[in-house]
Amino acid sequence: MESRAKVLAHSAHPILIAYPLGLPSTATVFDWFAIPARTRAKQVGLWHGLGNVLVLVLLAVSWLLRTGSPQAPPTFAIVLAIAGTAVVFFTGWLGGELIHRLGVSVDDGANLDASNSLSGRSAAESAAGAMRRGT
Repeated sequence: MESRAKVLAHSAHPILIAYPLGLPSTATVFDWFAIPARTRAKQVGLWHGLGNVLVLVLLAVSWLLRTGSPQAPPTFAIVLAIAGTAVVFFTGWLGGELIHRLGVSVDDGANLDASNSLSGRSAAESAAGAMRRGT
C-alpha cells in the first residue's frame, strides 16, 4: 500500500518518526544522567521527565477514547486532554527551571541547587547560601 501522506514525494512517516523516538531518548541520555545526584536539578529533572510521560499517557488514552466517535468524543476523553494540557504547562515550567534557573545544559558552572524561582531569591543568593553551608 502506498502512503498518501507525503513530503516532496516521499512517505512522511519515516521522515517524522525520528523526532518523537530520537529526541527524548537522546535528551535522557545526554542531559539527565549527567546531573549529579542529590541536587535540586536532579529532583526537578525527574519530575519533569515523569510528568512528560504522564502527559503522553493522558493524551494517548484521550485519543484512544476518541477513535470510536471522533465527532462526539466522550466527556472523559475531553477531561484527559484538559488534564494533559495542564500537566504539560507544569512540566514546561519545570523545564524552564532546569534550563534558566538551574543552568542545566547551559553553563558548566551552573547552580544545580538554586532555590525555586517562585521563592523570590536569586539563583546567586542560593549559590552563596550553599557555599556557606558547604554543600
